[in-house]
Amino acid sequence: MNASPLSPAQTPNTPSAPAGTSLYGGITNRRVTVRDLAAAKQRGERWAMLTAYDALTAGVFDEAGIPVLLVGDSAGNCHLGYETTVPVTMDQMTMLSAAVVRGTKRAMVVGDMPFGSYQESPAQALHNAARLMKEAGVGAVKLEGGERSARTIELLVDAGVPVMAHIGLTPQSVHAFGGYPVQGRGDEAAHKLQRDAKAVQQAGAFAVVLEAVPAELAAQVTASLSVPTVGIGAGPDCDAQVLVWTDMAGMTAGRVPKFVKQYADLRAVLGDAAREFAADVSGGSFPAAEHSFH
Repeated sequence: MNASPLSPAQTPNTPSAPAGTSLYGGITNRRVTVRDLAAAKQRGERWAMLTAYDALTAGVFDEAGIPVLLVGDSAGNCHLGYETTVPVTMDQMTMLSAAVVRGTKRAMVVGDMPFGSYQESPAQALHNAARLMKEAGVGAVKLEGGERSARTIELLVDAGVPVMAHIGLTPQSVHAFGGYPVQGRGDEAAHKLQRDAKAVQQAGAFAVVLEAVPAELAAQVTASLSVPTVGIGAGPDCDAQVLVWTDMAGMTAGRVPKFVKQYADLRAVLGDAAREFAADVSGGSFPAAEHSFH
């Protein structure tokens, strides 16, 4: 790694974290593991997760100290031009995941299981999870579903595959949901989400993504679980937070979800750079003598 991650003194929300244990600065000579995330939950350290889809961007996030990178099937929306995540294939996820692994040294890399790669049977799920681990080198996989996916999660964990579960709004079910509605509103829906959370934890998931869930319900689920929760549109009380990096950095065109905070406007920066380059070329000022061989 060319740049050191944040020092323990800079670690947000963890003033009492002992030196050498913090996810931000305490781990510099190896990759973050599921045990590190479990320990962070116990000591109350919150952590950030970002999506990544290529070696260059992943390397930037790795050097910034982001402890977990998700190679999400959200690549379908923000990189491959699909309207949903549903068309993303195992070959695409394997290629993207391998690139992120090659571009990083410290972050745990979690590879998404795309739609159709695990729903048929636990055996199918194991075959495709093994591909992500063997061919791409990821440290864990993520799959959607609560109680309905518990048996699959249990099989993968028993086989040695660390699994991050994803409940609440599960984007691969967009057609069943009829869009992207908030999940867990009302007593019945709240109880179902709580059952889902307990089911995936019991099955062996090392973390649970809660997407588009009322903040109060997410706080209850977080308090009830011994494994970390990762919120995205689930309020401030989850153990960790994740955003799609193109949303976070202002690359996404048009409207972004309510839960997104944009930390930069890279779309404007890149647009300005492209226009300046084009102007220099059309005006004859690029390439200049210093950019030419003689």
